[in-house]
Amino acid sequence: MKQFASILLVLSLLVGVFAASAQDSVELTIATVNNPDMIVMEGFSDIFEAAHPGISLNWVVLPENELRATVTTDIATGSSTFDIITIGMFEVPLWAANGWLNSIDALAMANPDNVQADYDFDDLLPGVVKGLSYEGELYSLPFYGESSMMMYNTAKFAEAGLEMPEQPTWDEVREFACALHDPDNGNYGIALRGLPGWGEGMAPLTTIINTYGGRWFDMDWEPQLTSPEWNEAVSFYVNLVNDCGQPGATGTGFTEALTLMAQGQAAMWVDATVAAGFLSNPEQSQITDTLGFALAPVGPVPKGNHWLWAWSLAIPSTTENTAAALDFITWATSRDYIQLVGETNGWATIPPGTRTSTYENQAYLDAAPFAPVVLNLLTAADPTDAQRDEVPYVGIQFVAIPEFQGIGTDVSQFIAEALAGDISVEEALAQGNALTRDAMEEAGYYD
Repeated sequence: MKQFASILLVLSLLVGVFAASAQDSVELTIATVNNPDMIVMEGFSDIFEAAHPGISLNWVVLPENELRATVTTDIATGSSTFDIITIGMFEVPLWAANGWLNSIDALAMANPDNVQADYDFDDLLPGVVKGLSYEGELYSLPFYGESSMMMYNTAKFAEAGLEMPEQPTWDEVREFACALHDPDNGNYGIALRGLPGWGEGMAPLTTIINTYGGRWFDMDWEPQLTSPEWNEAVSFYVNLVNDCGQPGATGTGFTEALTLMAQGQAAMWVDATVAAGFLSNPEQSQITDTLGFALAPVGPVPKGNHWLWAWSLAIPSTTENTAAALDFITWATSRDYIQLVGETNGWATIPPGTRTSTYENQAYLDAAPFAPVVLNLLTAADPTDAQRDEVPYVGIQFVAIPEFQGIGTDVSQFIAEALAGDISVEEALAQGNALTRDAMEEAGYYD
């Protein structure tokens, strides 16, 4: 009987050990966008899991528009599908105010052992931290930060006897694009996003609207889409893309435009500065030796022409795996992770725009001649002063109000119809203005 009791005791202890092991094992479900930097992050999963044997990673990688819709629905309904979500400067303050996100400051204080060693929060760029904070607390950690700029093929310019100025105007860009446009041979004067979505085609277009003197709303929250400034800016964009840009523009988002530029099919591209690293990587780009950079073009108004953004990793308030999630996001946004990417894939490809130390790293500066320009753009971009006329909102390529996610996407659909030639620019803007007015009235912006 004693032997039987001993066996039972041992079995009981083993069951307890196995139960504890199962309880200690955590699977983190991570929602992220299918941008190149995030694909690289997913590729390092085995390194993270080897260093954290109790944590496994389950990735949900989606196109930008689909990611935004999926994550927004999930967090707004409290579905708790994800332990970590990839969001940006638009969502973080709004979602933190709704109680949808965990405070990173609070989690780090409560779980210091789950913060990556030598993480150094003070090394994060102040402007990026500010954009990912709410009421003085950090609610997300920046994975990469970006502004926007002109990227161009120097060989195509030299062959045509053209010279890109340090600060081009949009009128000059049109002249260059049409001079370099050779669609019969699969070469296009410029690649620009036309894919509908407030963060896709509408983002770069809003910077054009800014620099043409336009704004989304006046000080009474009345939409301004039928203004002469909007008409001029959107007409310019539609004509430029249709006359001297890539075909099928309404299907071109960031990743599609990146491919065109990397394959040498586009002479110019105005988009996120983060693309410079990939265009400088010979394993991903055919134009590494003929890649030039300039400031984002300006129109009649020299402001609001380049944006400020950071894709970041946040922990929803619905997850039960906060400690493990903190382990991962502090690992993926740490200096050690940046070092890992630099030493593995080349320093030009590291996630940029998040840390002061990145721009003090000589290995990065040697590999990325665009780095000082990008840092200056990140520092100079001012979401509080991006429009010619006074506005009641904050934002450069977006309006920092909850309603903008729907409004911006719906308006971009109308503009895509104009881009495709299905309706006129005037019709697109009239429909967009009416829809925006209705949405704002329903949201209670008017007395």
